[in-house]
Amino acid sequence: MGVETKKMANSIAAAGDNFGDRLKAWPERVKVFYNDVRTEMRKVTAPSWKEVQATTAVVVITVFIFGVYFFVVDNVIQKGVNQLYSYFGK
Repeated sequence: MGVETKKMANSIAAAGDNFGDRLKAWPERVKVFYNDVRTEMRKVTAPSWKEVQATTAVVVITVFIFGVYFFVVDNVIQKGVNQLYSYFGK
């Protein structure tokens, strides 16, 4: 369990079980959550231009391959269904 999760669990446990105690602990829980978000956002970095180009190329190539694959599968299924219609339609 991460440090942030333990903090949140401790603040929830300290709040007690009844609604009033949980309501009183809400501002502290929000403060802890906000601080955790700020800490994590400091770790975020934007990708470099080369990384963006590489991942974009991978996506474009993958979409093209899947497009060709589904085109072939669709045509095979279509021809099979047409064969069934012509066989049983007589």
